[in-house]
Amino acid sequence: MAAAVVAGLGFVVVPQLILAAPQEPVMGFVQKIFYFHVPCASLLFLSTFACAAGSIAYLFKGSEAGDRVAVSSAELAVLFGACVLVTGPLWGRKAWGVWWQWDARLTSSLLLVLMMVAYLLARRYAGPAGRKLSAALALFAAIDVPLVYKSVDIWRTVHPRTTVVPTLDARMRPAFWSSFALMIVVWAVLFTVRLRLERARAEVAALRLDVEDLMESAA
Repeated sequence: MAAAVVAGLGFVVVPQLILAAPQEPVMGFVQKIFYFHVPCASLLFLSTFACAAGSIAYLFKGSEAGDRVAVSSAELAVLFGACVLVTGPLWGRKAWGVWWQWDARLTSSLLLVLMMVAYLLARRYAGPAGRKLSAALALFAAIDVPLVYKSVDIWRTVHPRTTVVPTLDARMRPAFWSSFALMIVVWAVLFTVRLRLERARAEVAALRLDVEDLMESAA
C-alpha cells in the first residue's frame, strides 16, 4: 500500500520535473520521451533476469515459487517491452526521420520482447511440457539482455550509446533519476500484485484437488 501511495505521488511530481528540465537543443521537446523510455528498457531487462532466475529454480529444483516468480516477471517484461517498442519509434521518428531502423539495438530488443511473448504462449498452449519449455525460453531471453545492452558499443548503430546516461546534463539528472525511481516503484507494485494473484491461483487449484479427492473418497 505504501509503495502504491508513493507511486501515485510520483506521477504528480515527476512530470513536473520532466517539464522543468531543459530541452535538448537538437531534438527539442520530443527528447523528453527519454525520461520514460530508458527506465522502461531497464525494467524490461530486470523482468527478464527475474524470469530467468525463477525459471532456473523451477527447472533444477522443481520450485513452484520460482515458477510463480518467473511467470509474473514474464508478464511485466512484455508490458515494459511494449512500452519500449512504442516510445522508441516515437522518439526515433524525430531523431532519425523514420519510425524504425533494423540496427543491432532495435532488432535485438524486438527479439527479446518476442522471446518473452513466446514464454507466455508456451505456458498457455504447449500442454503438460509448457512450463519447462517456457523456462528454457526464459534462459535464452536472459542471454539476449547483455547483447541488447552492448550492441550499440559493438556494432555501428544509429541508437545512442551507453554513455548517454553517465554524461547526462546535470540539469536533466533530477528528472531522469526521479523518473527512474518512480518506474522501479511501479514495477515493484505490479510484481507484488501479480505474484499474489499467482499464489492465490495455486491455492485455489490445491483446494480444488482436495475437494475432488474428498468427492472420490465419498463415492
